[in-house]
Amino acid sequence: MAETVTIARPYAEAAFRLARERSALDRWSQMLQFLEMVVQDESIARGIDAPNLTSRQLENLVLGVCGEQLDGAGRNFVQVLVDNGRLGVVPAIRALYEDLKREQEGILEAQITSAFALDDEQQSRLVRRLESKYQRKVSARVSVDPQLIGGVKVVVGDKVLDATVRGKLDAMAAALSH
Repeated sequence: MAETVTIARPYAEAAFRLARERSALDRWSQMLQFLEMVVQDESIARGIDAPNLTSRQLENLVLGVCGEQLDGAGRNFVQVLVDNGRLGVVPAIRALYEDLKREQEGILEAQITSAFALDDEQQSRLVRRLESKYQRKVSARVSVDPQLIGGVKVVVGDKVLDATVRGKLDAMAAALSH
């Protein structure tokens, strides 16, 4: 995984710089999202790895599928990726681009995992607390994991707040074994 990120980073940074210069951060998000869907399509993915397909044929295939979803800069971006054999790392490029975009916009991403579904009020209250704690806007992705037994686990960047019953039981088991 680290190798893919290392390969994808310069492309994501270049796309981000270009998007920022042109005040087109959202447009590039849309283009990269669409491009990611295209390259993950089973038939296109086979074409990326097909040794009998030339770079031009692959480029024409991808650009033909993308059509008007990509502007001129987006089409040039695809050409560069194809020429350098990097079309397969588009998902990593998009993820890194979105990280750069959130950072530019001052938004932290939080992954909230709960033992039970959170209603809108609970989710809003939790997001407000996180925004207060970090003094930044927080974008939350919420998921449910019944194995947590109860409580909630929040991951923001490299920080983890584990307020789950499962986490407390695991901590007690570790303390008792030492």
